[in-house]
Amino acid sequence: MFHVVLFEPEIPPNTGNIIRLCANTGSTLHLIHPLGFEMSNSRMRRAGLDYHEYAQVNEYASYAEFLERTSPRRLFAISTKGTERYCDLGYEPGDYFLFGPESRGLPADILHSMPAQQCVRIPMQPHSRSLNLANSVTLMLYEAWRQQGFSGAI
Repeated sequence: MFHVVLFEPEIPPNTGNIIRLCANTGSTLHLIHPLGFEMSNSRMRRAGLDYHEYAQVNEYASYAEFLERTSPRRLFAISTKGTERYCDLGYEPGDYFLFGPESRGLPADILHSMPAQQCVRIPMQPHSRSLNLANSVTLMLYEAWRQQGFSGAI
């Protein structure tokens, strides 16, 4: 239904939790290398790799390869530098949500290559750095899915 894109994720438990989240929401996960871990990492396994068989996970050598292979119709960059609040936009099945690495977020060149209305932020208190990556992905996916009436859910 939706697509989660992790650009160079660094922390195995975050990605493991996001695999589990994608399995439970019917979303596809896209991982853009380099990864900060091995997919077989034991911490990754504990956090969600046992859900790997229930989630569709695709890997790409670069952001350019991701764009070339997927040609996303609507791609939203989620960043503390985004201009649009995540809850003020309308999402459609097939939308892609792009998240940066935990330590540095999305690179400026990616953010600047996107229309401002597709650069999304999650509101936080002033002077906060950012939310945990897995928490941010959860907020985005569940808002998008909510807008679809939780289609396919039990």
